[in-house]
Amino acid sequence: MNAAIDHVFVCCSVGAEAEADALARLGLREGTPNTHPGQGTACRRFFFENAYLELFWVADAREAQAPEVLPTRLFERWSKRRDGASPFAIIFRPGDEPGAPSPPFPTWSYRPSYMPAGVAIEIARDTPLSGPELFYLGFQRGRPRQREERVDHALPIRKLIEVTVWRPPSGDSAAARSLEAAGLVAFRDAENHRLELRFDGPGDQRAEATPALPLTLVW
Repeated sequence: MNAAIDHVFVCCSVGAEAEADALARLGLREGTPNTHPGQGTACRRFFFENAYLELFWVADAREAQAPEVLPTRLFERWSKRRDGASPFAIIFRPGDEPGAPSPPFPTWSYRPSYMPAGVAIEIARDTPLSGPELFYLGFQRGRPRQREERVDHALPIRKLIEVTVWRPPSGDSAAARSLEAAGLVAFRDAENHRLELRFDGPGDQRAEATPALPLTLVW
């Protein structure tokens, strides 16, 4: 499976003030924010050598519920993040292996208005709201903004090597099982949603972003 993790997002409160402050206290340095015109969403970002973490929220409920955007479930996932919906999404890009890349799961094509004509974001089919959303960016090759963003955090973390998602058993799907079989993401059954990002290192150090974020950093 020729795919790699591009970034992950966590649904947050509008502006993500408490969530970003929690990451800053742990020693992460914030990168540039981003908005998605026409989609009604915005984010703050923390970059690493090969991926980034996105704090994501709905900034304009009307745009986020427009007919062309609503099927993405971004508004539903964000608005129901305290009512059982997984607050996470995992976004993939083509890997470094030779050959024509393709999504690692069956998808439907979403063409947001903020992207050039003809460019689509692929969204996994048949995934439950109680599991993370899964996206594929077939147009994304490597990290194009890598040299423009800070990756020198106070914590000794640089390269993301593993993502583990805790979610209820109802969050399982064929797409999730295929990702786990390929070694791209690990999934664990649990009562509460939680995300663990593991970075290169001995693996015996960890930092918790709770209660602001259901997130653990391991290195």
